[in-house]
This record gives sequence, structure tokens and C-alpha cells, in this order.
Amino acid sequence: MSVTVRIPTTLRPVSGGISTVSVNGSTVRDVLQGLEKVHPGFAAKLLDDQGNLHKFVNVFVADDDVRYLKGLDTEVSGGQTVSIVPAVAGGR
Repeated sequence: MSVTVRIPTTLRPVSGGISTVSVNGSTVRDVLQGLEKVHPGFAAKLLDDQGNLHKFVNVFVADDDVRYLKGLDTEVSGGQTVSIVPAVAGGR
């Protein structure tokens, strides 16, 4: 089943400048693996050495943060959108 992945501006060099990519997958893990196959280099930007999301990377299925669902094992359905959102830190 095809899922749309929204690529943030900071990661678009990895996707060749493309803002959305369609990949197949039934879980967020599958989707990210599919993204890595289509555009190598995403795994290093998104996942740590143990294969978990970096602390500074947020992934949403629709409007839900996967950290509060089943993490990388969160199910996705065909036609859904997965958004990658780098954490933003700020302050004085």
C-alpha cells in the first residue's frame, strides 16, 4: 500500500529536492526502509545505531506522533501521510 512521506526542507538534499515521496509499507518502520531504498541516506539521518528514531526527529502518521503510539511499529494505511519533522530547539 502506498503512503506519502513529507520530507522537511532540511532533509530534501537527501531526496534530491523532492518534498513528498510515495513508498510502500504497512508500518512506519517499513515506510522508512522504503524511503531509504528510494533515497539512500535517510536512515543515517533518522535512525540511531540501534535502529530507533533519533531524539531530535519526530515522525507523525496523520497528526499523531508515533512516539505516543507504537513507535516505528505504528501501522499505516494506504493513502495516509507520514510526516518527518526535525525537532526545533530555541531560546535565549
